[in-house]
Amino acid sequence: MEPLASRIRPKSLKEFVGQKHLVGSGKPLAVAIREKHLFSFILWGPPGSGKTTLARIYAKALDAELYELSAVSAGKDDIRKIVDEKRSQATLRPKALFLDEIHRFNKVQQDYLLPFVERGDLTLIGATTENPSFEVIAPLLSRCRVFVLYELSDDEMKKIVDQTGFKIDDTPRDWLVAMANGDARQAITMIENTSKLYGKITLETLKNTLQSKTLRYDKKGEEHYNTISAFIKSMRASQPDAALYYMARMIDAGEDPKFIARRMVVFASEDIGMAQPTALVVANEVFRAVEIIGLPECGINLAHGVAYLATAKKNRNAYNAYMSAMKDVKEFGNLPVPLKIRNAPTKLMKDLGYGEGYEKYTKDDLLPEKLKGKKYLH
Repeated sequence: MEPLASRIRPKSLKEFVGQKHLVGSGKPLAVAIREKHLFSFILWGPPGSGKTTLARIYAKALDAELYELSAVSAGKDDIRKIVDEKRSQATLRPKALFLDEIHRFNKVQQDYLLPFVERGDLTLIGATTENPSFEVIAPLLSRCRVFVLYELSDDEMKKIVDQTGFKIDDTPRDWLVAMANGDARQAITMIENTSKLYGKITLETLKNTLQSKTLRYDKKGEEHYNTISAFIKSMRASQPDAALYYMARMIDAGEDPKFIARRMVVFASEDIGMAQPTALVVANEVFRAVEIIGLPECGINLAHGVAYLATAKKNRNAYNAYMSAMKDVKEFGNLPVPLKIRNAPTKLMKDLGYGEGYEKYTKDDLLPEKLKGKKYLH
């Protein structure tokens, strides 16, 4: 049977709940649909916020032939097949490609997609939970508008829960809304699973369903945060075996390898820092390899990087110095910069003493007067 989330999916903007900044009266996607404006765009937002639904509503409203691919499993051949597929001469409907999880397409795959979007062979509708500025190549990004979607509010979630048609009292409904944390699909799936397992939906049966192993690894859920936390702390404790285990667990659960690699880049400066400066170089190269190669092979690159970072010497002095400096910035605001190290591009500024007495290799304290003698880096 078709999943409940699919059966009750809105077919038009009138039925759609949330994202009023995009689909409300006079807002960009509402106007584009009303004016039949065909263009490529990327929907960036958390799981269950309506990205797939909006893509389908848009394509249907513009009478476009919609093809749906997931970047997790799709490749260049799938794109070529869509482009080469002949259209009916009677309609010549435009082709729209909905590419879910576009951030999973590596650079080579995105480069391959680019000319089809440029020439108008395909209208691209991308969906991503990750910042497209980091995940989508600049030439492709420049040809798409980016629309940001937000987590659904509690009131919006309650409205969606009511649309499922199941009788749910206020207490279990409120618990479900809080648990789903703005993810409509997760709430609907919980309702469907609870109904199948227990017949009725109460607070107790909902909680029992949540314990079930049939629930997916959710990139917003507790398991996600527990595992990434264990991964980082294992590397920090210089325990490569534990770090590799948690890394493998995330990969097996479907975590985006670029998310893991990005955390490793941060770790290289935060926890290793000056003790082994080459750690940042290695972490960046691992991220680059993950970006180019993709799964499953990039897991080998991640393992290489994890083993290196976990066994490297640790030094958090640079990180601690930055946090300490930031604390003073927040506390004292923009303290006056000493005159002798101010920029002096005009005569007036020079007359006011800007740059006067500046020496390239001075040992004088160059901090603002209020902070003179302060030491951040130990």
